[in-house]
Amino acid sequence: MALYPNLIKEALQTVRYPGTGKDIISMKMLEDDIRIDGNSVSFSLIFDKPTDPFIKSIVKSAETAIKLKAGDDVQVEVKVKTRQAPRPEGPELLPDVKNIIAVASGKGGVGKSTVAANLAVALAGIGYKVGLLDADIFGPSMPKMFNTEGARPYAENKGGRDLIIPVEQYGIKLLSIGYFVDPEQAVLWRGAMASNALKQLIADADWGELDYFIIDMPPGTSDIHLTLVQTLGITGAVVVSTPQEVALADARKGIDMFRNEKVNVPVLGLVENMAWFTPAELPQNKYYLFGKEGCKRLAEELKVPLLGQIPIVQSICEGGDNGTPVALNPDTITGLAFRELAQSVAVATDARNHQQPPTKAVSTHS
Repeated sequence: MALYPNLIKEALQTVRYPGTGKDIISMKMLEDDIRIDGNSVSFSLIFDKPTDPFIKSIVKSAETAIKLKAGDDVQVEVKVKTRQAPRPEGPELLPDVKNIIAVASGKGGVGKSTVAANLAVALAGIGYKVGLLDADIFGPSMPKMFNTEGARPYAENKGGRDLIIPVEQYGIKLLSIGYFVDPEQAVLWRGAMASNALKQLIADADWGELDYFIIDMPPGTSDIHLTLVQTLGITGAVVVSTPQEVALADARKGIDMFRNEKVNVPVLGLVENMAWFTPAELPQNKYYLFGKEGCKRLAEELKVPLLGQIPIVQSICEGGDNGTPVALNPDTITGLAFRELAQSVAVATDARNHQQPPTKAVSTHS
C-alpha cells in the first residue's frame, strides 16, 4: 500500500491518550513533520512533559496503528518531543543558589523546625537572600510557623518550563508540601511518592538567586534524606540536638550519616536547642532542665563547631504557633541567640567554602 500523510493521520486518530481518552490527533500531539520515503515513515509526537508516564505506550500504539493500516512491512520511526523543557540536573539544578544548608536532627522533638525557621529569618535579617524548603513531607510545619497556611502556590511558564512560584513571607521564599495537601489530613504516601514530591519542590520551582537555601530535613534518617543528597550537592549540614543524653546519642548518628564516605556532606556544626530555661521575669537566671552543655561536649568530641545555644523561652513556642518567628525581634533573648547563630553559620559556611571543594550530589551508580 502506498504511504501518504492522510493515511498516517487516519491511523493515528485511532490512538487514544490514556489520561483524557481523546485521540492524539485532536489533542494536537502530532508535529507537522511527517516524512515518507518509500516504505518508511517518520514523524514526531509532542508531549507536555518529559516525565509523561504514557510516552512509551503511546509510541508503541502509534507504531501498531500504522502497521495495521498500511501493512506490517512499513518501517515506522516515532520521535518524541516535549512542550516543556527537560528538568535540569546536577550543578544546573539550582544555578543561582550559592549555599544549600541542611538543618537536621537525629530524632524528633528537639526543635529542629523551630531552629530552621528562625535561622532562615535571622539570615534574612542580616541581609542575605534566603529560601526555605520544608522537606518534612509527613509532618510539614512551616506553613503554620510562617502564618501562611492559606497560601496556594501557582505555576508560571519560564524558559519553557512550568515552575512553582514560592510563597514569600518575612523576606524569605518558602515551599512546603503543606501548601498542597489538606492540613487536616495525614499524608499517607509511599516513599517513592514522597521523594518525587520533594524533587518537584526543589527542581520545578523558581527559587531564583539565593545566598542560602535552608532545608528543614525530616527527623532521623530516611528515604527523604537519601533523595536530598542524591538530588543536590549540599554545602553543609547543621545538626540540632538538646543537651540530654538520649538526644545526643541520636545527634551522633545524624552526624555520622552526613560524614559517611558515600554521602560526604560537611557538618558545619551543632546547635544546642533548649540549652536552658530562662523565665521572662528573671532574665539573668538559667535553669538546665535537660542537662548542661551536652552538645558542647559532643561538639568537642566529634571536632565540630558548636554554632549556638538556644534557650527555652515561652515566646519561642508562642512565636511558632502564631506564625511570627522570634528571630524577627533580635532585641529579645532568643532573637539575639538566633542572630548569633545566623552569624556563626555564615562564618562556618564561608570557612567550609574556602577549605573544601563543592559537595557533589551522591551518585546512584556504583
